[in-house]
Order: sequence, then C-alpha cells, then structure tokens
Amino acid sequence: MKTPIKLFFIFAAAALLSVYACSFGMSPAANIMEMRTFTDSAGTSLPYRIYIPPEAGEGEKLPLLLYLHGAGHRGDDNTTQVYFEPGILSRVLRSEYKNCILVAPQCPDEMQWVDTPWEAGSYSLDSVPMSRSLGATYELLLSLIKSEPVDSDRIYVTGLSMGGYGTWDIILRHPELFAAAVPICGAGDPSKADVIAELPVWFFHGSLDEVVPVSGSRDMASALEKAGGKVYTYTEYSGVGHNCWDEAYSEPDLLGWMFSQSKSGSGAQTASGGSAGFKWQYLAAVALVAAGLGATRSLAAAQRRNEK
Repeated sequence: MKTPIKLFFIFAAAALLSVYACSFGMSPAANIMEMRTFTDSAGTSLPYRIYIPPEAGEGEKLPLLLYLHGAGHRGDDNTTQVYFEPGILSRVLRSEYKNCILVAPQCPDEMQWVDTPWEAGSYSLDSVPMSRSLGATYELLLSLIKSEPVDSDRIYVTGLSMGGYGTWDIILRHPELFAAAVPICGAGDPSKADVIAELPVWFFHGSLDEVVPVSGSRDMASALEKAGGKVYTYTEYSGVGHNCWDEAYSEPDLLGWMFSQSKSGSGAQTASGGSAGFKWQYLAAVALVAAGLGATRSLAAAQRRNEK
C-alpha cells in the first residue's frame, strides 16, 4: 500500500476513534490528567488523577477541585473515573476557571466512599467511621497542599451518588478544609448540619431517584435550615431520576458560584445570588430537551446508567 493511502487510513481511523470516544462520553480531561498513586498512613493505596496547569506562574497559588465518582467507576485502573466523568472536569477545563488543580481519586473495588447502604439515605457519623478510601483521600489532600501550588483558601469538592455521600461525609468531618461543596444525589448526617452552617453548599437531587432516596438531600436541607445556614442552596429536579448529575453539572451558574467562594468569605454567596434556602426547580421540559440531544447523548447516558 502506498504511503499516502496508509496515512489516509491512519487519519480516518483516528477520527473514527475520536468520534467513538466522544459518543460514549469519554472525557477529554482523561487525556491531560496525570496518573499517580497515593498511599496513606494506614497503608491504603489510592489511585488518582491530577491536573496542574502548566502555565501556572512562579509562586502562584491555585484553587483545587476534588471530584468523587460514583460506584460504577470503582477499580484500580486509574482510568474509568476520569474517562467517564459526567462532564464537570471537562467543563472546568473549557471555562475561564481552567487555571485550577483538578484531583480525581478512584475508590477501590468492594469499597465505598462512605460505608453505609445507599438505599438507606441519611446516616449517623457517630456510628459510621470514616471509610478507608475517604480517609486516604483526606490525607491525599493534605499532602497536595504541602507539595503542590494549592490555594488552601479555595478548595472545593463535588461528587455524585456514592461520591455525593462522600462529599457530604468529608465536609461534615473536615469542614475547615473546604471553601464550597457540590454534593449530587447523596446523603449525609443531618444531626451534624450545624458544623457546615457557614459553608457554601449547593446540592442536587432528582425527585424520582430510586437508587438514593431524595429524602437524603431533603433531610440535609431541612437540617441546614434549622441550623441557620445562610449560604446553601438545594435544587431538586421534579420528575428526574437518579442521574440528575446531567442537569446539575450543566447549571449555568454552577462554576461561577463555586469558584467565587473562599474560606476568607471574600466571595461567599448563594447560588444565583439569591437568598439561602430551597431552590425547587420543576423542569417540565427535561424530557423534551433530552430527546433533542440526539444519539450521541443517548450513548453517553447508557454508560452513565452504570453509575450509582
């Protein structure tokens, strides 16, 4: 075969592979996030991916976003959790906030970010110790603060489903570490809500969730309200099931809200600049919008249905 023809087929194959990858929701973040492994003081090995902007200036401190994946992406390949992330990492990288550090650990098989049944909803921190995987994640963050150009005033965490549980758990146990949190379709310990009453939290759930009961998020919203929380927002999508992360991570104001937060309080605000409290979003047009997204979105959704 002549060289030009060979080149044609090589480029065609590469193009098809790229289309295939995009169709199945493979995140471009996976191509630029470095593979690393961290071992904590208890000997737990935690694979993780990290992105540090190469253009970061000398001595510049950068915000850090921790992403906690769902149950379907557990393992030890250090790949699945970023190749099939639901768009938050890639959205950050395409945004004006891309000059930040991204961290995506992978929970090992047979482990959970929080050792509690997902279908049970709310749980008690007093009876559920911090899991080995989340404990390793916490130590990883402390290590990165020392070794990388992390702005410790602007550390954020988000996660979905199992990762939503993990997000609630880590901010309830270590609220002093974070400037803001975005838990999606998870649950926490409402009795501890007072420790995060001043932490900006924007959390989401679908009203028809059959995997993690919506009561988990409603319980936290009620508890934060009673605790006098002024910087939280709860968004519940009417008629939406478990994978409400599609809607949540597409919220127009999400990135601006999150990256405006700092522990010093200089940018603290509630979502959409409104008052704190419940933000019930009844999205009657969700089905119509989803139907119009085409075959590519359908294939990606098929992959994400494996999440929990």
